[in-house]
Amino acid sequence: MGQGPSGGLNRQGGDSKPDGGGDKKEKKFEPAAPPSRVGRKQRKQRGPEAAARLPTVTPSTKCKLRLLKMERIKDYLLMEEEFVANQERLKPQEEKAEEDRSKVDDLRGTPMSVGNLEELIDENHAIVSSSVGPEYYVGIMSFVDKDQLEPGCSILMHNKVLSVVGILQDEVDPMVSVMKVEKAPLESYADIGGLEAQIQEIKEAVELPLTHPELYEDIGIKPPKGVILYGEPGTGKTLLAKAVANSTSATFLRVVGSELIQKYLGDGPKLVRELFRVADDLSPSIVFIDEIDAVGTKRYDANSGGEREIQRTMLELLNQLDGFDSRGDVKVILATNRIESLDPALLRPGRIDRKIEFPLPDIKTRRRIFQIHTSKMTLSEDVNLEEFVMTKDEFSGADIKAICTEAGLLALRERRMKVTHPDFKKAKEKVMFKKKEGVPEGLYM
Repeated sequence: MGQGPSGGLNRQGGDSKPDGGGDKKEKKFEPAAPPSRVGRKQRKQRGPEAAARLPTVTPSTKCKLRLLKMERIKDYLLMEEEFVANQERLKPQEEKAEEDRSKVDDLRGTPMSVGNLEELIDENHAIVSSSVGPEYYVGIMSFVDKDQLEPGCSILMHNKVLSVVGILQDEVDPMVSVMKVEKAPLESYADIGGLEAQIQEIKEAVELPLTHPELYEDIGIKPPKGVILYGEPGTGKTLLAKAVANSTSATFLRVVGSELIQKYLGDGPKLVRELFRVADDLSPSIVFIDEIDAVGTKRYDANSGGEREIQRTMLELLNQLDGFDSRGDVKVILATNRIESLDPALLRPGRIDRKIEFPLPDIKTRRRIFQIHTSKMTLSEDVNLEEFVMTKDEFSGADIKAICTEAGLLALRERRMKVTHPDFKKAKEKVMFKKKEGVPEGLYM
C-alpha cells in the first residue's frame, strides 16, 4: 500500500524537467485563422433556375459601360456577318456578269456589218436589212439600248448570225459629210468676167431669200426654190457656184451628179434623201449639184437594172425638190451643159423656178476676162490683147484662161520673165487646135 503513492510520485518526478532548461525560448502564441465562410455551407443549386439566376454585380456603373461596349461590338459583328453573307450571295452573280461582259467584249471585237432596222417585232426581235442582201428576222442582244431603236436607224449586226449588237449614233452618211464645203473657195464675184445679169439673177434667187426673207413676204410672193445654170462648157457655171459659196454664210453642199449613182439597189435614192435631210438640219443651206444630166435625163423604157436604178434616183430627186414635205431654207443650184437632155419634170416651175443661161462671152466680156487673167502676169510692151479680144474665133472663159496660161508656159520654156505678143499668138493657135480635136483650121474647106 505504501508503494503506490511513492511509485506515482516517482513517475511524476521523472516526467518533470529540471530547472536548467528554462533558458530555452518559448513559442509565440498565434491565433487561429478565421474561417473562410460564415454560416452553414451552401449547397450548389442545379437546374434551370440556377442558370437563369443572375449574380449580384457591383459596382453597377462600370458594368453598364462595359455592357454598352459589348453591345456595340456585337452590332459591329452582326453587320460584318451580314456583309460577308451578302458577298457570298452576290459573288456568283458578279462572276456571271463578268463572264457575260467578256462575251460581249469578244462579240464586239469581231467584225460587224452595218445595216438598217426595218421594223421592230417585239423587245427582242426585229427585221433588219443590209445593202448586200435581203431582209432578215433576227434577235436583239440584251445589252442594246432598245429606247434608241427606231425604224430606219443604222445598226451594227453580227457578221454571222446578223443579230443587232449596237446602234450607230451618227446617222449621217460619210459620203454626205464629204460633200459639205468646210473651207470656202477663193473665187469671188470679182473673179468673174462679165456675167453681170447672171450674177444678179442668182443673187435674187439664192442669196437674197436666205439673207432677207422678209422682202419676199412683204411683196407677197414665195422665193424661188432653185435655179439651173446651163450653157456651153467653160462659160463659168461652176465658177459662179464657187463665188456663191465664197460670198454666203450658209452651209454649202456640193455634189456631182455621178456620185448619186450607187452600186446597190436603193442606195442612190437613200443618198439623195440623206443629202437633203442634212441640208435641212444645217439650214440655211445651199445644195449645188453639178452635171445634173448624169441622173436627170429623160425617162424612157429601160431594159437594164442600172438604168432603172438611175431613174429611181431621179424620181427621188424630183420628190425632194418639190415633194409633200417643205424644204425650208434649202436652195438648190443645178448645173449642166446639156439642158435639152433633161427630163421636163425636173425643169418645171415649182422645182426649178429660174433658168440662167451662160452664153459664150461677147467682146466686152472677153476684154474683162483677159484683164482678170493677165492682171498678175508680167507682160512685155508689145503685147496687144485687143487683137485676141476682137477675133472672130469663139472663145469661152476657160479657153481665154488656157491661152494666158499657155503663153506664160511658153515664156517660161525660153527662160524669159516677160510674156510677149508672139507667145500669146502661139498659145492661141495651140488652144484652138486642141479645141477642134486636132483638125487644123481650113483643112477641109
